[in-house]
Amino acid sequence: MGIRLFLLLLVLSAFAWSRPAMAGALQLDDETQRWLAVHRTIYYAPESDYGPFVFTDAQGVPQGLSVDFLQLIGEQAGIRFAALPAAPLSQNLEGVKLGKVDVLTSLRPTPERAQWLDFSKPYVLVPAALAVRSGAGQPDLAALAGKRVAVGKGYAVEGFVREHYPSLRWEAVPDDASGLRLLRGGQVEAMVLDEASFAFIVKREGWKDLTLGDRVGYDYPLSMAYRKDWPELGRIFDAALLALPPDQKTVVLTRWLPERQHGTRRGDNAIAAGGIAIVAAGIAVLLYSRLRKQRAA
Repeated sequence: MGIRLFLLLLVLSAFAWSRPAMAGALQLDDETQRWLAVHRTIYYAPESDYGPFVFTDAQGVPQGLSVDFLQLIGEQAGIRFAALPAAPLSQNLEGVKLGKVDVLTSLRPTPERAQWLDFSKPYVLVPAALAVRSGAGQPDLAALAGKRVAVGKGYAVEGFVREHYPSLRWEAVPDDASGLRLLRGGQVEAMVLDEASFAFIVKREGWKDLTLGDRVGYDYPLSMAYRKDWPELGRIFDAALLALPPDQKTVVLTRWLPERQHGTRRGDNAIAAGGIAIVAAGIAVLLYSRLRKQRAA
């Protein structure tokens, strides 16, 4: 009976390891729980046009991948995230400096932003690439010296490309859609933006005359950014993101990102779980065999 009980416990443990964390089971220290009890409404500033991550629909309601993640985090933690009026990122960053904004979504940490903001662990990673007009070939940034190239004002990639490609004439634009319109109109030769935003905008607008070229060597690990005097909120963000069931994450990523972007399949988690269970079962068989030999001796 002892051997059978041992094997049963081992298999049950393997099954538990193979399952994702259950929703609502946040591991928060006492200090964070006290802070949470008096901060049930948090104000975030959405960008007006940074799809598919955060944008406003025809009714002015914030939508997007990051908004969905924020809602899931709110459900996990019991927080209501209330949207402030949508604005371009540069204006939202000014709102943070003035103390008018609690949270910004969809941000990559940079040294400048870290003066006013802290950041959660990333919840999505997307690469930046060069958009050009169809038929323009596949130029890289080095080949565009002296040409006008658009980039989002205040976007993390702006500092990178200005530093590494100073010979280009950089045109700062309020959002990616504005830059792509300049590209279509011939006012700029190319635009740097992340691949997911390009796919989202050209699909929404029905544009067929733009294409995505080479990547520029810069990735966006996007995080939730929060005011520096609220470290408790950062702990809540990280705990909630960790506790989200993988299936929920996959649903959000699949809804908003092109397939090659999120790289996530519904079966991945099941395969990983099955692998753990198989390994555990193999260990169980090995231990059982050894115990039988010991008893026979």
